[in-house]
Amino acid sequence: MKTVLSWMLLAFLSISFLQNCLGNTVNREIRERADFIARLRKLYASGDPATWPKPMLDAEAEPYFSEIGHLPELQFPEDNPYSEEKVVLGKTLFFDPRLSASDQIACASCHDPELAWGDGRTFSFGHNRQLGTRNAMTILNSAYAGTLFWDGRAASLENQSQMPIQDAREMSGHIDIAAGKIAKIKGYEVLFQKAFGSKKVTKDNISKALAAFERTIVSPPSKFDQFIDGKADAFTDNEVMGLHLFRTKAQCINCHNSGYFSNHRFENIGTSLLGSEQEDLGRFIVTQKPEDAGKFRVPSLREVNRTGPWMHNGLFTTLTEVIQFYSKGNPEKPGHPSTLYKGTALNSEKSGMMRLLDLSDEEIAQLEAFLGTLNTKNRRMAPPVLPE
Repeated sequence: MKTVLSWMLLAFLSISFLQNCLGNTVNREIRERADFIARLRKLYASGDPATWPKPMLDAEAEPYFSEIGHLPELQFPEDNPYSEEKVVLGKTLFFDPRLSASDQIACASCHDPELAWGDGRTFSFGHNRQLGTRNAMTILNSAYAGTLFWDGRAASLENQSQMPIQDAREMSGHIDIAAGKIAKIKGYEVLFQKAFGSKKVTKDNISKALAAFERTIVSPPSKFDQFIDGKADAFTDNEVMGLHLFRTKAQCINCHNSGYFSNHRFENIGTSLLGSEQEDLGRFIVTQKPEDAGKFRVPSLREVNRTGPWMHNGLFTTLTEVIQFYSKGNPEKPGHPSTLYKGTALNSEKSGMMRLLDLSDEEIAQLEAFLGTLNTKNRRMAPPVLPE
C-alpha cells in the first residue's frame, strides 16, 4: 500500500514539475515575444530609418530599392504649374460626362471619390455598357507614379488624361471633338479664362487642367506615417509585426518600397494567363519586347484596403487572398505559359522573386493588419455644378 502511495505521490510531483516547466517555458516565450516587439516598436518609431532592421532584398531588387516612408513633397511640372483656377477647371471637367461621345460617362464614372477614386468593380463598364479588359486603377497619389495604366503606356498625367476619352470601350470619343463640345458651352469660357488667361478651349489645356486636378488627389498622413514619426503607441503589436514581416520574411519590400510603396517598375507575377481566353500581354503591348510579356506596373499600396478588387484583372476580392497568393509563390504548372502574337512566340516567365514563402496564418493576418495602417479615412467630394 505504501509503495502504491509512494508511486502516486511521485507521479503527482512529476506532473506538477512538468506543468511548472511547461508554464515557465510558455511564460518565457511570451516575455521574449513581448520584448522583441517592444524593441521593434522602438526602432521603427524612432523617426530614423537608418536604425531600422536591415530589409531582406533579392539581388535584382537592390538597384531599385528606396526605403519606405512618407510621400515626398508634391511636384508640378514646369510646363503645367499649379494654380487653384486650373484645379477648379480640371475638377469640373473630371465630373463632366460631355467629354464622352454619349454625354453620359465622365472620368468620375470609373474614379469615384467615395470609392477611393476607383469603382470597386472587377472591370469597369464604359460606352454602350462595354466592359473594359483591366481593373480601373485608383488615381489616388497618381502624381507620384512614374508611368500610368497597368502597362505604363502613359508617361504623364497630361498624356494619360486624353486616353480614356478616346478609348472605344471607355468614353468612345475623340479629344478634338470633346474640345469642340466643351468650347460650345458658354459657362466654360470664364473657367478657361481664369485658368489659362484665354477663353479658347484646346485639347492641350483640357489635358493640363485634368492633370492638375488629379495631382491634388493625394492621401493625407496615415497611421503608418504617424507611427514612423514617433507616435509609438499608434500601432498594435500585430501591426508592428506586420511592418517587420513586410520588410523581412515576406519580402513585400522587394517591389513595394519608397514613400509611394512601389518601385515604379514592371514585374511578372504569373498572372498574364497566356494562351487562355483571358490572356493579357501586359507591358509587351507598349514596348513590343518579348521579355515584357506578362509584366504589369507595380501599384502603390497606399490606401490598398480601399482599392479592391486587386490585380490587373481584379482576380482577388480580399487582401487575405492576395497575401496567400504571394505566400504560395503563385505555383505554376511545368513549363511557362505561352502564346503566339502576330507571328511572334511569347513566353511568360514569372519573376524569381515570386517563390514559396510559407507564411503562417498569424503572419498573414499581421501583414494584413500592417497594410491597414496605410489607409486614411474616406473623404467625400461634392461634385461641381457643371457649366451651361
